[in-house]
Formats: sequence, structure tokens, C-alpha cells
Amino acid sequence: MTALVWLVPIALVMGLVGLGAFLWSMRSGQYDDLDGAAERIFIDADADRPMASVEDDTTEPKPSR
Repeated sequence: MTALVWLVPIALVMGLVGLGAFLWSMRSGQYDDLDGAAERIFIDADADRPMASVEDDTTEPKPSR
């Protein structure tokens, strides 16, 4: 019986912490774009790479120090 005196408040505190984390995630916009992550798998990997800059196109070796 004395174990319940400890376990029930601990369970209530853990539930409140979980509820607080969920409410924080809702307010901070964690669930705004649920479809974006699901559709990102269909994007071609070549189209997803950044474009090469002018500096990357030079064939001259860069001097080492």
C-alpha cells in the first residue's frame, strides 16, 4: 500500500510532463507539415542536390599552404 503512495504521484507527474511536451510541440509547429515528409521520398535525388557554383567548376588546383 505504501508503494501506491509513491507510484500514483509519480505517474501523475509523468503524465503531466508528457501532456506539457505534447502541448509545446503543438504550439511550436511540429505538426504543421505532415504531408511534406511523406512526399519527400518521391523527389529525385539528382534534383535535390544543390547546383554547382562557379568556384567548383575550375580545373586548376588550388595552392596548398
